[in-house]
Amino acid sequence: MISERDSETTFEEDSQPNDEVVPYSDDETEDELDSRQPGAEQGLNQSSRDTEESRDPGRKDCSWQVKANDQRFYDQPSFKRRIFLCFKKSKYAGNAIKTYKYNPITFLPLNLFEQFKRAANFYFLVLLILQSIPQISTLSWYTTLVPLLLVLGITAVKDLVDDIVRSSVNTKTTKWKDIKVGDIIRLKKNTFVPVSADILLLSSSEPNSLCYVETAELDGETNLKFKMALEVTHRHLQEESALADFDGLVECEEPNNRLDKFTGTLSWRNSNYPLDADKILLRGCKMRNTDFCHGMVIFAGADTKIMKNSGKTRFKRTKIDSLMNYMIIVVLILLSAGLAIGHTYWEQQVGNSSWYLYDAQDLSPAYRGFLNFWGYIIVLNTMVPISLYVSVEVIRFGQSYFINWDLQMYYPEKDTAAKARTTTLNEQLGQIQYIFSDKTGTLTQNIMTFKKCCINGQRYGKLCKQVDFSWNVYADGKFLFYDHYLIEQIKSGKEPEIQKFFFVLAICHTVMADTSDGEYGQLNYQAASPDEGALVTAARSFGYVFLSRTQNTITISEMGVERTYDVLAILDFNSDRKRMSVIVRESGGNIRLYCKGADTVIYQRLHPRNLKREATEEALDVFANETLRTLCLCYRDISQDEFEAWNKKFVEASLATSHRDEALDKVYEEIEKNLILLGATAIEDKLQDGVPETISRLSKADIKIWVLTGDKKGGAAYSQTAKNRRIFSCSSTLTAEEKKKQAEKRRRAEAYKEQQQQNFVDLACECRAVICCRVTPKQKAMVVELVKKYKKAITLAIGDGANDVNMIKTAHIGVGISGQEGMQAVMSSDYSFGQFRYLQRLLLVHGRWSYIRMCKFLRYFFYKNFAFTLVHIWYSFFNGFSAQTAYEDWFITLYNVLYSSLPVLLVGLFDQDVSDKLSLRFPRLYVLGQRDLLFNYKKFFLSLLHGAVTSLIIFFIPYGAYLKSMGQDGEAPADYQSFAVTAASSLIFVVNFQIGLDTSYWTFVNAFSVFGSIALYFGITFDLHSAGIHVLFPSGFQFTGTAPNALRQPYLWLTMILSIAICLLPIVAQRFLFMTIWPSESDKVSDICVIWVDMAGVYLPGGLVPVLRCGLVEGVPARGRGWHEIGSRVPSNPSHSGILC
Repeated sequence: MISERDSETTFEEDSQPNDEVVPYSDDETEDELDSRQPGAEQGLNQSSRDTEESRDPGRKDCSWQVKANDQRFYDQPSFKRRIFLCFKKSKYAGNAIKTYKYNPITFLPLNLFEQFKRAANFYFLVLLILQSIPQISTLSWYTTLVPLLLVLGITAVKDLVDDIVRSSVNTKTTKWKDIKVGDIIRLKKNTFVPVSADILLLSSSEPNSLCYVETAELDGETNLKFKMALEVTHRHLQEESALADFDGLVECEEPNNRLDKFTGTLSWRNSNYPLDADKILLRGCKMRNTDFCHGMVIFAGADTKIMKNSGKTRFKRTKIDSLMNYMIIVVLILLSAGLAIGHTYWEQQVGNSSWYLYDAQDLSPAYRGFLNFWGYIIVLNTMVPISLYVSVEVIRFGQSYFINWDLQMYYPEKDTAAKARTTTLNEQLGQIQYIFSDKTGTLTQNIMTFKKCCINGQRYGKLCKQVDFSWNVYADGKFLFYDHYLIEQIKSGKEPEIQKFFFVLAICHTVMADTSDGEYGQLNYQAASPDEGALVTAARSFGYVFLSRTQNTITISEMGVERTYDVLAILDFNSDRKRMSVIVRESGGNIRLYCKGADTVIYQRLHPRNLKREATEEALDVFANETLRTLCLCYRDISQDEFEAWNKKFVEASLATSHRDEALDKVYEEIEKNLILLGATAIEDKLQDGVPETISRLSKADIKIWVLTGDKKGGAAYSQTAKNRRIFSCSSTLTAEEKKKQAEKRRRAEAYKEQQQQNFVDLACECRAVICCRVTPKQKAMVVELVKKYKKAITLAIGDGANDVNMIKTAHIGVGISGQEGMQAVMSSDYSFGQFRYLQRLLLVHGRWSYIRMCKFLRYFFYKNFAFTLVHIWYSFFNGFSAQTAYEDWFITLYNVLYSSLPVLLVGLFDQDVSDKLSLRFPRLYVLGQRDLLFNYKKFFLSLLHGAVTSLIIFFIPYGAYLKSMGQDGEAPADYQSFAVTAASSLIFVVNFQIGLDTSYWTFVNAFSVFGSIALYFGITFDLHSAGIHVLFPSGFQFTGTAPNALRQPYLWLTMILSIAICLLPIVAQRFLFMTIWPSESDKVSDICVIWVDMAGVYLPGGLVPVLRCGLVEGVPARGRGWHEIGSRVPSNPSHSGILC
């Protein structure tokens, strides 16, 4: 009922992995998290493959066919799909895209339909319908209609503005609307790829048909990326006449949302050529440094990958939301049912025997009680007013902007500000118990520097005098190295292993060289990862310079001698393989494979007779203990016959229409064996500024930090879990008994696996530090899921790369760092910023404040509405439980909208018990949120009890005072209308003074809102009770003259003063006792700071503190100013005593 979005998930649902296909991921999708289910264990069975194919569109057979320059090809019946009855339509989308949702005719009905799909709005619509039934409602329909229209109107205006913006974008796309799948088009420099079209790059103005693009519109990354056409299309499709005659056929995957994946085959001139994502220009990217290019439209309109990513977002919900929903619904239903039963009993005992109550309807007491149940649902709905949802959204929206505006979370080096990408999770930032962090780029800078190496068992890189690279015209001026002996060995040329080592670094990579300026020393590299850039730069500085590459060749300068090698195959890197290889033909005709990768995978593939294996392994351990990132380099010679046999399998796998990646991995395994180890590299990746301090503060806040990394372990012990799978190969003729046995076997295996997972989590949670090494992206998400499942803890995952996306989306809170690895993590996150150190401020300041503010807001909101609503229940005992209201209808309408909304809204936005500096200085203050101490079942029922007691006082003191009294004018003030005004006025004073007692952070705005709300109440009440408005609307305003007549009675004001005093004085006494005898952590911190501020002559760096009053300095709580300075500097005046932490 509370859900403001129909697509939101509950807290329990959110504990399950998101099954949505992730567009930004390395090699895993969140679908694979479900592989823990028993049915998924038969991963190699054909039936399981079919299921997986149907689930993941990126792995389907290549059933999408595109023929160049032939629109009649798409008229075939097989390319039609049924849309309704016998009407069919082409499955190929047109290029005209409607980015707007509404037009003048459909706006009102469509917008209302979308808004009433939200559970809260629909709930109030049902209430409005019930209020229009005379037999049920005793409350005027406008009490619900006015607030509902206000909410619907504001939302409608917002939606209309957003749609106008979208429609303005749509007008820019009209020139591309006639493009169809299969068309050949030309793009010019600095233009967007045709709006709504994904195209296959055929040729370009650049050498080797390179095309540089910027993908900021797709993934937020501003660095240039390159695409390269097939060699055959580069050679033959440069002229317009050739392009017009081009009749190639592309068979590829169906349209899907994977921005980083594409599988297809080009058939042309009786040959087949493999296609991948490096040859596709996606809609939304922008051409740079390329004069023009030609391409063929593969996907158009709604079929493009970026449009496939524009589906609904699954919103996460906080624990507070779910708790609030459950408690409100239970209380509302129980109270209504109890009162309905009371009415049924009253009808049986009193109503049936009272002739003056006869309404000429012979209804049974039970039926009347049933009608009254719905009547009380209406009357008591003010316990859950629509203003609650509006206020919660406003508070969350404001808190999100406070995060965005926080200059202390701004990273100037990259001009990156903190960004709250969601508005629904702010208070959950104050309840985090576990943080799961990536290492590279998250804790470290991800700026790689080549520091040391081991070649042929000999370690190089010992600290000594800096090496002079002036002898090398290509050397990078920023590259530093400190071992002269290695340079001497290279120059001497006596160690062939050293030459091979740096040759591997120069040739085994996917880096592109930019030599547009053509000057020595101005060679620029475009690397896919910082590691590759660092290694190629190191090789360049040591004399082995990568100069350029084409589709089939690579040119290297080896100690001043330029050589070009034929590239026969590139065996790509991915997170499963953890290595890459290149097969080249040298000038003498020899074929050799060069490989680099993680030591765990390289050592498994080494030749048994590697003599320097142990020495290199020892060096790897030394480098790892120095927190350096390591890679192993190796090679092997391949005979011509072996290569030709292997190449046939490689070409066949490259052209596979399904499971291409698996087929290629299998073929790669066949050639990457019996490798000769050359050595290992060691790259330094320094910690970011402030990481140790941040981890220390978060640990003091009782937040457990786990590091999940793909790197090998260093000097610290580590925990790691491996997942073993049983593979069952079942024939289709299994007997029932055999099937039963296999099902039982799977059940036992699943139970055993769950026990192992439980043991892992229990063991890891006992450790002070947990580092999971060598984990894949999928395993990162699984570790997070295990902690969520077995510890029921609130989790946060933080990372900076595509391999962290699954982990970020699995955790309750996902944080992305905009680092060196692009924006994939940021695009999938809930919050983002530039450096890990800002996490402490996000949690300990904004998270804690948001949690405290939301909890205080909810407790007070429920209190004031229980105090307001439960008066109807006490009044029911005097009206036969007939669902009559105790207040005027307009007071009920405006109470939550105007009379009591602003003060609590300001508390929810601005209140703070201690300042941001104190929140950081005392991390233990964060524990309140982790333990759910400020809003739980106990706090809810205390608010209910407080509200009930207040409502009793508000009702029964005026009732007792008016029972046998007479006004000053000789008239009895105890009529119903005067009583309603007295109770309402007392309520307004009490709830507004109560929020004053609850406010910790006083400003002029807070004071104005409290007294302004009271003044607004009296002003509106006198207007609504005037004779003029009654003349205009006699049926809607029936309390004519009540307020002016009643409020001139001194007896009434004395009654209100008594009610207010009895309501508030016990609260003041209780607060005083608790702060004196059982102070909270924040009270203790505040008291310490008040002692300092109240001391005369305390000097801060800015000068003497002017003491305005105890605890208030320049309009801000003393506990919120100057503690950092005072705590680190003792006053010089010896006559002043103080307390230091």
